[in-house]
Amino acid sequence: GRHWTVNEVRALIRIWSDKNIQQQLEGAARNKRIFEQVAARLQKFGIDRDWKQCRTKYKNLKHEYKSVKSAQDSGNTSKSMKFFNELDAILGHCTIEQASKSDD
Repeated sequence: GRHWTVNEVRALIRIWSDKNIQQQLEGAARNKRIFEQVAARLQKFGIDRDWKQCRTKYKNLKHEYKSVKSAQDSGNTSKSMKFFNELDAILGHCTIEQASKSDD
């Protein structure tokens, strides 16, 4: 498929950072419906991606984030990625339980 542009990835991450989307993703093994919502929201930004592309990008970002994070945890600071800080804000610091507690 086409390469994702920086703006497309930013938009995907912005949608992903929505607490509602995060909670749905946490609890779902079958998440086609969620990624259909994500794709629909990207359309509003004028970004034409189908749910499969969104899910693949999400998985790849998450995988890359985890490998950078574990490298950093073991003291290897040379490993990095473009959207690490944005993803760290979503994935790095808390579980969904903690996130929903802080919403009260």
